[in-house]
Amino acid sequence: MHALKGFLRLKEIIAPHGPIPVSRSTWWAGVRSGRFPKPVKIGPKITAWRVEDIAALIDIFNGVRDQPAP
Repeated sequence: MHALKGFLRLKEIIAPHGPIPVSRSTWWAGVRSGRFPKPVKIGPKITAWRVEDIAALIDIFNGVRDQPAP
């Protein structure tokens, strides 16, 4: 379980500045297919993702499974 809270914009998630090395179009295709988390609308023109959802996605990519806290 992650204690991280907040939101990330797409430019903070995907390449070249983010930790997930995919293009914008690949990201949105992954969102549509369910491979990547769904965004939340935090304003009329602002789409973001929950930090904890992105952290969990990175854990999956790194092979980390849900493990009980020590």
